[in-house]
Amino acid sequence: NEGGSVFVMGAMVPVHPDSPRVSIFSAKAPKVPTQIEVGAEHYNRLVRMVQKGEKVKLAVELDVEMSAKDDSSYNVIAEIPGSDLKDEVVILGGHFDSWHGGTGATDNGTGSTAVMEAMRILKAVGAKPRRTIRGALWGGEEQGLLGSRAYVQQHFGVKDTLKPEADKFAAYFNNDNGTGKVRGIYMQGNEQLRPIFRAWLAPFKDLGATTVTPMNTGGTDHQSFDGVGLPGFQFIQDPIEYGTRTWHSTMDVWDRALEDDMKQAAILMAAFAYNAAMRDEKFPRKEPSGRARGVGYDEEWDCGHNHGQ
Repeated sequence: NEGGSVFVMGAMVPVHPDSPRVSIFSAKAPKVPTQIEVGAEHYNRLVRMVQKGEKVKLAVELDVEMSAKDDSSYNVIAEIPGSDLKDEVVILGGHFDSWHGGTGATDNGTGSTAVMEAMRILKAVGAKPRRTIRGALWGGEEQGLLGSRAYVQQHFGVKDTLKPEADKFAAYFNNDNGTGKVRGIYMQGNEQLRPIFRAWLAPFKDLGATTVTPMNTGGTDHQSFDGVGLPGFQFIQDPIEYGTRTWHSTMDVWDRALEDDMKQAAILMAAFAYNAAMRDEKFPRKEPSGRARGVGYDEEWDCGHNHGQ
């Protein structure tokens, strides 16, 4: 008998990239074969045994209980008031809930820490933004972006039925890709942003943040904004061990967090928030995103870690 680390993830069903994703929380989700992942060491051992002609039999005992009875979720919001454009808002954010396997250090304690540190930096340097800058820590992301979706719906409306307040929304910047340094930003398909983001990243070339990509990325709270047509973005980060060791894992503990990387991320987030808050022009927008993978969100959505796909 051998023990192992536990990762929490939805079973995968191959679909066309343009097909809508089916939430693991949906009552209409189809049944799929039981799936497990094994470590490279165990996998290679099994392969060697099969190659030698040995008959391999696996027995896995897994006792899982999941309850959705308590659907309460809480957001934590702080702000630095703006000046002449104080009715307009820029938001930095990341979710602070986590799966219980570990302590949620890199998903998303590191992102939450970067948001708080970015806000502290802005206060410490005496920043006087034109637009109001808010720092948001979202609850219920792992159950379907519950906190950020509720916030967007309450303050700005829903897709195709936005409230007048949506005109005063500038941009949202999200941190939720593990502990790695920021290497750039996804434009979510909005090419109008390329020269803007390149100019904002230019002073931080020595910190390794240079990439601006038109790619869409999904799996986290910027989708709540992007999905209704509001500018919402996720930073590109070094993967470190996120997808292979810490994401939704019993190994997601504080030892895996890298302090210097979080400091770098906080600096970049503070700069992006300040630059967005000081622009003369409105932030360029695109049409609301569709139901393709990595873009927008469906009515029932779960975090399936397609961050950066």
